[in-house]
Amino acid sequence: MGFRSHAALLALLFLLHCCGSALSLKSDYALTVVENPDGEEGEVEEEEATADEGYLEVVQPTEEWQTLRPDQAVPAGSHVRLNLQTGQREVRLGEEQLKYWTQEHRRGEDLQASFSPEELKQAIKNIKEDLSAGRPPDAGQQDYVASEYRPLDELKRDMAQLDLLVETDVQIMKRLLEQLNSSSCTTEQRLSLLLELEYLVHQVDNAQTLCSMGGLQLILQGLNSSDFRLQESSAFVLGSALASNPLVQVKAVESGALQMLLTILVTTQPLLVKKKVLFAVAAILRHFPYAQHHFLSHGGLQVLSELFRADGGGVLRTRIVTMLYDMISEKEMISQAGVDGLLDTSHEERVHQYSKVSLQEELLEMGWCGLVPQLLDSTEHDDREKALRALLSMVPVCSGQYRSDSSLLGSLLSLRDQYQEISQTEMSPGEDNDYFAEIVELIDALQVKIK
Repeated sequence: MGFRSHAALLALLFLLHCCGSALSLKSDYALTVVENPDGEEGEVEEEEATADEGYLEVVQPTEEWQTLRPDQAVPAGSHVRLNLQTGQREVRLGEEQLKYWTQEHRRGEDLQASFSPEELKQAIKNIKEDLSAGRPPDAGQQDYVASEYRPLDELKRDMAQLDLLVETDVQIMKRLLEQLNSSSCTTEQRLSLLLELEYLVHQVDNAQTLCSMGGLQLILQGLNSSDFRLQESSAFVLGSALASNPLVQVKAVESGALQMLLTILVTTQPLLVKKKVLFAVAAILRHFPYAQHHFLSHGGLQVLSELFRADGGGVLRTRIVTMLYDMISEKEMISQAGVDGLLDTSHEERVHQYSKVSLQEELLEMGWCGLVPQLLDSTEHDDREKALRALLSMVPVCSGQYRSDSSLLGSLLSLRDQYQEISQTEMSPGEDNDYFAEIVELIDALQVKIK
C-alpha cells in the first residue's frame, strides 16, 4: 500500500513538472491520465493535436505509436500521448484518420517528398540566381526538351495549315452548290450534298445566303428530277429553308416553287416524296397571305382534296387537315387582333392581304365540310384531336352541313362517351384536365356550336 502511495506521489509531481514545462512552451496539447492496457503505471495522454508548430519537421503518423523528438511536429487531428514510463511523447493516427485511412493512402504518403520552408526558399533562390547569371541549360536537358517538344516554327506552320481548313457556313454552302451544279456529280453524291445543305439552311441567315448564291434554282431543278430520291431530298431542303423565313418564302413564290410543288402532288409519286412536298407547301404558306392567295388561285384546295380522297391509309390526311386548320387560325387571329387593339401600318397591311384569302368559302365549295369528318374514323387520338379542331374552325361555313350529317353527329356522341370513360379511368389524382378530358371539351364545344 505504501509503495502505491509513493508511486502516485511521484506521478503527480512529474505531472506538475510537465504542465509547467508545457505552459512555458505554450503547447497546444491537452493532457489526460489514462490507464495502461498492459497494467503498468499510468500514462499521460494528449488529446488530438490541433495545430503544428513553426518550422518543425512534420511526422506522418501511422496506426502504431511512434516516439516524437522535440524538433518534430504532427498534423492536426493526430493522437498524441506522453508515456510516463519513458518520458517521451508518442503519436499515432487520430480516430477519424484511422476510420478512413487505407493502405493506398499510406503508400501515397510515403511517396510524397516533404520539404521544409527553408528548403523551398533556397530552391527558389537558386532558380533566380541561375536566371540572373544567364546560365545555359546543360546538354542533357536540351536533348530532353528537343525530344519531348516540337519547335515553335513547326507549330506555327501546322497552325497556318489548320486555318486554311476552317470554313465558314458561307464557304461550305458555296462549295456544296458548286459540287451540286457539276455535271460530273453522281446521284449518290447529290443526295449527300442535299443532306448537308438541309442541315445548314435551318439557320435563317444561311437560308437567305442560299438564295443569294442561286442555290434556290438548283433545289428547284432537283424537284424536276426523274429520280424520286432527289425529289424527296430537294423538297426537304426547300421546306427547311422556308420555315419561318419570310425572305425565302417571297423568293420561292417568285421562282414558281409553289406551282412545282402542287404539280408533284397531282402526279403519281411515292408516299415519301408527297410527305416532304406537303412539308414544303405548309412551310411556304405559313403566315404568308400572298402565298395563300396564290395557292387558292392555282387550285391548291382541289389538289389537296384529291390527295385526301386517295390517301386511304390516313398518313397524309392528318397533315392536310393540320395545314388547313393553321391557315384558318392565322386569318382569325389577325382579324381578332384588329378588333381588340391598336393597329400599326404593317398590321393593317396584313389584314388587307388576309382579306383577299377567301379560304373558308372555297372550303365549302370544294366539299371539305364532308371530308374533314372522315378523319374522325382514325384510331389515332392525335388524328381525332386535329380533326375536331379543324371542324370547330370551319363551323361558320359548315354548320348547316354538320347538322344534316347524321354520321358526324353519331361519331361525336360515340367519341364523347369513349373519351369521357377514358378520362375518368386514366386521370391521375390531382389533375383536372388531361389530354383526353381536353378532347371531351372539344367535342362538347363542337356539339354546342352545331345546335
